[in-house]
Order: sequence, then C-alpha cells, then structure tokens
Amino acid sequence: MRRPVAAAAALILAAAPFGLPSASPSAWRWSLPDRVAVPVVPADNPMSAVKVALGRRLFYDADLSIDGTMACATCHEQKRGFADGTRTRPGVHGDQGLRNVPGLANVAWLPSLTWGDPRITSLEAQAFVPLFGTQPVEMGMAGQEPELVRRLHGDACYRQLFRAAFPERGGAIDIGTVTKALASFQRSLVSYDAPVDRGETSPAGAALFRNDCAGCHSGSNFTDGRFHRITSRLRMDRGLADITGRTEDAGLFRTPSLRNVAVTAPYLHDGRAATLREAIAAHGYVYEPAHVRRQMI
Repeated sequence: MRRPVAAAAALILAAAPFGLPSASPSAWRWSLPDRVAVPVVPADNPMSAVKVALGRRLFYDADLSIDGTMACATCHEQKRGFADGTRTRPGVHGDQGLRNVPGLANVAWLPSLTWGDPRITSLEAQAFVPLFGTQPVEMGMAGQEPELVRRLHGDACYRQLFRAAFPERGGAIDIGTVTKALASFQRSLVSYDAPVDRGETSPAGAALFRNDCAGCHSGSNFTDGRFHRITSRLRMDRGLADITGRTEDAGLFRTPSLRNVAVTAPYLHDGRAATLREAIAAHGYVYEPAHVRRQMI
C-alpha cells in the first residue's frame, strides 16, 4: 500500500505560502472571525503550513493501521463533519467500538477530547488512543511502533515532509513527530462560518435552545466541556466512572460540540439517536407544535 512518490511532497511544499515555511508560530496564519481567539497551541508543537500538510497526509494514510485497512479518515469523513455516520465503528480486528465517533470541527478549542476521559486534553495525547489503544482495538498498532516508523521512513515523500516540518528534530520520524503532525492538521479544521455564526437562525428555535439546551451546549462551539448524565438507565458503558472509579460518576459523558450537527448523525455517546429529534427526546424533551414539554425519563 506504500506509494513512495517524492514529487507529492514537492507539490505540497511548493503550494505552501511564501515557499517552504519553517516550523514556527509565525508560519501559520489563523483565519478567524474577530470574535474568536486563537486557540492555545502547545509550545513544543507550533503550527506551520508544512506540518499541517504532513498531518493531512498521515490522517488519510491507511498504513497507520496494522493491516493497512484503516486510516484516521476512515472514521472521520470530511463530508460528515469528520464523523462517520455509524453508531460505533469496529476496529481492524472487528472489535466493536464502544462510542460514537465525534466530529472534529474546532477541536483546537475543546478543553477535553473524548467522551469519557477528562485527562486527555491535547490532540497529541488523543492521537495515541486510536493508534495504540487496546480497549477496544482501533488501528491495532499497540506494540508495533517500530513497524509504523519503518513504513513511514521507507517513503521518500514522508522523509522530505518530516525534514521540512521538524527541522529542529533533524526530520526525525518517530511516534512523537507523527502525533504532533496529526494534531496540527486537526487544529486546522476550523468551522466558524455556519448560518448560526451569521445570525441566520430561527427565532423560535433559538429561544428554545437558549432556554433548554444552552446550559450545557454553550459558547461558540456549543459545549461546556463538562460531564453530564442524561439518563438514569443503567448501561454497559459507565462513562467517567471507568476513569475515576467512583460509582456516582457512572453514566457521565462529556457534552459534545454541536458544530456541523446537521451532518454528524447518529448522536449521543453510543450513537443510539439516529436523528436530532431522537437526540432531543433522549434528553427528555418532546417537540410539540406550541411548546416543548419536559418529560421524566
């Protein structure tokens, strides 16, 4: 599956603004509305155009999985807001995923990055979960780090891109630079020009949302970043309790962003809501022509 085409790297680098950018903060320009602050970027992984280009290539490369069948983009499809349209996605060995694949729009601004683990607060750390995680297995590279490095190092295009993206590391190809490049690409996935950003909303819907939803789905990304429980029913997935070991944390999950929500179905942490109407009902609300009525679950 390896396609060692060095010309591809040359095209990517030639397309970068002002020639070949260095891996410095000034080499990347955020295109953001005035009301949106630049996200916090780790000091040891400054943004650059070439690093984003490298991360994009890695994101779409199935050779990052053990059997060459799954890329990051397999589960994060651009046309679906970088979600995948299934309840839970099986990994390379057929292990059923535990949780719904979240979209990636504006992940650079999110305080935590998974449904149930508040410890994962950087995109660099999050990249380890699909690549090397075992509960469940996703891309299946646990214990295969040398093999992953070998594959990438054997591609002349990658060697050139890593040299350009990480000159301070001498172009090192290792797990650290791989995850940093993936993180940089994901930080570049910005969405701040939706109808809601332009004030093009239904007055009635906006009023209902402010009254009943914005307590958790707040801010420009429609999430408070906190953990909440929306049902009293006991389910197999214990959510935050799997991390804390606290019984009272069972069923707590992070509030998801609602960016690109029109294309990121199905919804909720387990994907059980096929439509937005079902997702709203799962929170205990039923839409009626004249009002919204709160129900007990």
